[in-house]
Order: sequence, then structure tokens, then C-alpha cells
Amino acid sequence: MSIQQSEPSYRILIIEDDKEIATMLSEYLTRNGFCTQVAGNGPEGLHQALTASFDCLLLDLMLPYKSGDVVLKQLREASQVPVIVLSAKGLTQNKVELFALGADDYLTKPFDLDELLARIHAHIKRYHAGTNLVEPARAFGPVTIDPTAKTATVSGRPLNLTAKEYAILYLLIKNPAKIFSKQNLYESVWGEQYSYDNDTINTHMSNLRKKIGLDLIKTVWNMGYKLDDSLL
Repeated sequence: MSIQQSEPSYRILIIEDDKEIATMLSEYLTRNGFCTQVAGNGPEGLHQALTASFDCLLLDLMLPYKSGDVVLKQLREASQVPVIVLSAKGLTQNKVELFALGADDYLTKPFDLDELLARIHAHIKRYHAGTNLVEPARAFGPVTIDPTAKTATVSGRPLNLTAKEYAILYLLIKNPAKIFSKQNLYESVWGEQYSYDNDTINTHMSNLRKKIGLDLIKTVWNMGYKLDDSLL
């Protein structure tokens, strides 16, 4: 089965630690008109998913350093990109739990490649039909963030943000009522397992606050950070 893809090619992220399976999937999807990228462990996969644009993710569950279910849970805090779970576990309970975490589909290994291809196309079609290919700008008080252009402004004034500062602000504005712990922020933005480190988060948060120029981000004692509701 071969489905020809119109330009531009859709982008697929394959998060799979088995190099043989990852190579097979990448080569098969490339032959069918997709652009593919491979991540070999959980933190790397989460980082790529949050810092680049993809049309669909293929996610293995048994990943090094960060399991697939944890990757999925943290990914859903910032992205609704379709995720198809690929797993050797076929238990109904596993599927129910993963769907509750935000998985869009589930295939048990070994699976038929033609079936996988058809499901990828179906999920991408629904995803882009729902988003109209463009994620709308979001505003919180005087701050506006444009996910498509990856830009942010305060009262119309452009903010010169680093990629990490932008990612932090995006997470906060997309989830305005949520309190993000330092671990939440670090693992979502850096895509790595968190070990106690005040300097990294504190430095980025301090720089972000200075650039915004107003008290937008509140520190919640012993819990983390959230947006200031009084600015709404």
C-alpha cells in the first residue's frame, strides 16, 4: 500500500528505542511521502515534540529514562498533536489508561504497516481539520502569544525571548489556571529528567519576568509558578 503525499510533506516523530524498529518505520514512512525524525529515549522524544512542529507522533511505551506514558502525560500539557502508541502490551487496561492520558490510537506490536499508515493519515486529517492548520494566538492580560509564529508581545511590544523563555511562557498562558512546579517546567521545556536545580529555572524565570516588564508570573510558595489572575 502506498499513499502519495502532497507537498509539503507531513512530519512524523518516531519515539522508539529499538533501532531496528525505528529504522523500519522511518524508511517505510519516508517511502510514503512523510518526513520523519527519530528519538531514542523518553526525554529526547519529549524535547523534540515540544520544540519542533510535527503532524503525528508514534510513541513506544518501554523507553529509557522516561516511559512512554509519562512522555504522553507531559506532552499533553502543551500539545494536542496526534499520538499513536505502539506497544507490545495489548491489555485492555493499558489501552484505557493511555486513552485517559490523551493517546489518540493504540497498536499492539507486531502490527501491520499498511494499517499504521492508514491510521496516521486519518489522525492527521482530523487534527488539521480541527486546528485549520493554524493554532490561534492566545492572550493573557496585555500579553499575547502567537504559537504559529512563535512570537510574543506585551501591549503590542515585541518580546525578544529565547526558545526556552518562549516555551515557559507558552505553557503558562496555555494553562492559565495551572500551577507549574519546577519539575513540571523543567521536564516539559528541557525534555530531561529533573534533578533538584534551582538555578536553571530561577534564572530563566527571572529573565522572562524582566523582559515582560510586569508582574505577570506569580510564585506560589512551595508549589511553583502560575499566572496572576488579577491581570485578566
